[in-house]
Amino acid sequence: MKLTTTTQLSVDGVMEGNGQWALSRSDDESRTFVEQVYQRADAFLFGRRTYDIFAGFWGVMDPGGNPFAGALNTKPKYVASNTLTEPLWADTTVLSGDLATGVRELKANPAGELQVPGSGALTRWLLANDLVDEMNLLIVPVVVGQGARLFPDAGPDMALDLVESRAFPKGVTLQVYRPAGRLQYATD
Repeated sequence: MKLTTTTQLSVDGVMEGNGQWALSRSDDESRTFVEQVYQRADAFLFGRRTYDIFAGFWGVMDPGGNPFAGALNTKPKYVASNTLTEPLWADTTVLSGDLATGVRELKANPAGELQVPGSGALTRWLLANDLVDEMNLLIVPVVVGQGARLFPDAGPDMALDLVESRAFPKGVTLQVYRPAGRLQYATD
């Protein structure tokens, strides 16, 4: 199963609180793109905080009333957590203990797409453990100035191969990357 992350972030790399600053730059084309991403998922993988937010919002919606709710409420969900024992959102499996093994077992399925929406801490961990196959970065044309960033100041370096790039009408850009190993530095 291909593991794909989808993250909205500001030009300065902030991903926290995107509901407050990203929606004003959203347009029909960018929304349609994200809807299509969610529709093609075969399953979703969440970090605990994002899971709680999504379960409380999308998990209580009628699946037929919204394309995001339809995808999220009708497909399997996995949450990385060592504290959640009884998930309330239907069709949720908790991955606890050895997360790397759990994710590798999910990825062992030869077909399908396992998507990680948001979930910054989980995405950073997945990248550090070479478990991400593709990253959808939706870069919103704002500078937030503070908040949690997708890439920390002191994180592992990595090379990325650009798979796709496009701009939406209100200036949001999509960058789709595949991790390509360690960054190779030029020598003199």
